[in-house]
Amino acid sequence: MLDFYKGKRVFVTGHTGFKGSWLTKILVMAGAEVYGYSLMPGVNEDIYAEGFKEPSDNENLYDISKVDGSIHSCIGDIRDFEKLRDFFDKAQPEIVFHLAAQPIVRDSYKSPRYTYETNVMGTVNICECVRASSTVRSFLNVTTDKVYQNNEWEWGYREDEKLDGYDPYSNSKSCSELVTHSYINSFFRDKKIAVSTARAGNVIGGGDFARDRIVPDCVRAARSGEKIILRNPDSTRPFQHVLEALSAYLLIGKAQYEDYGKAGYYNVGPNESDAVTAMKIASLFANNWNENIRNCEAESALSGLKPLGIDIHSDGGPHEANYLKLDCSKIKTKLKWAPKWDIDMAIKKTVEWTVLYLEGKGSEAMEQQIEEYFG
Repeated sequence: MLDFYKGKRVFVTGHTGFKGSWLTKILVMAGAEVYGYSLMPGVNEDIYAEGFKEPSDNENLYDISKVDGSIHSCIGDIRDFEKLRDFFDKAQPEIVFHLAAQPIVRDSYKSPRYTYETNVMGTVNICECVRASSTVRSFLNVTTDKVYQNNEWEWGYREDEKLDGYDPYSNSKSCSELVTHSYINSFFRDKKIAVSTARAGNVIGGGDFARDRIVPDCVRAARSGEKIILRNPDSTRPFQHVLEALSAYLLIGKAQYEDYGKAGYYNVGPNESDAVTAMKIASLFANNWNENIRNCEAESALSGLKPLGIDIHSDGGPHEANYLKLDCSKIKTKLKWAPKWDIDMAIKKTVEWTVLYLEGKGSEAMEQQIEEYFG
């Protein structure tokens, strides 16, 4: 599949974020000509609005990935239409992946207006760029599994279920879907631009430094020698490794480029058995991490670190859905996509990447895992 992207002009919004950095690294390794538009590395996965400080921790996957010199990168806000349009017009892309977003549920309660401006008007802005383009053939808007009205069902949501996210983040992504639907009906269908949305589950993997996410919280606890604190141990989510989601995005981008009829709305998630609780995730991480500590050599970056434990402590935070699953039959049937790494492997690869990163080999670890997954 990656051979398809060799020589293709690809535009990625949010390229300095967690998923964006992995996607950009893959595209560079595939030989694509990549144009990335995003906020400063380390900023776009935190609140970037008046009244909120930029993150003080300068760890970010984009810098770690060492792709900056291999792509055309523009640092800008997705809300700044003029700057976005100028860079987009210079890029003249064939394929567009829209990942730029304010992606944290808790931050959306702190700054709902910024969340809607970024996630809704940001989508309008990139749609306007695509609408005016004479080169784009394939456009994918990456949203979330949280776009659905969550009834706490025990079965997975399908693509034709009602869209109505509860919190400002989830609701803004529902709105982003509706914006995309409108542009398809009003403009893109007539121009034969193939457009899809991808509703992905919770992604995990090496290099996620965001706040209020279970796996980054596990990593921070492990590195600091503290216990993992779980707010909602029974919350069930369709967790998947970041390369799983990105493989689906890349497949959608390719499939609809080659066949307009493949465009549509796709759930992207793990097999049903891998929709697990936060406690399961934390336990798997702790077990993998502690095994690495037990087997580490004296000069290892892990030497001297304490075994990792788990503690449960609800902080009385804002509402978050407790139960969420996806039915991914459509993408499996229509595009022949299927997950490769189960939740055990996803956690193992996350810990593996973290250990190598602590040894100063983060970029090499990305390349190794990309080659292993797509090889």
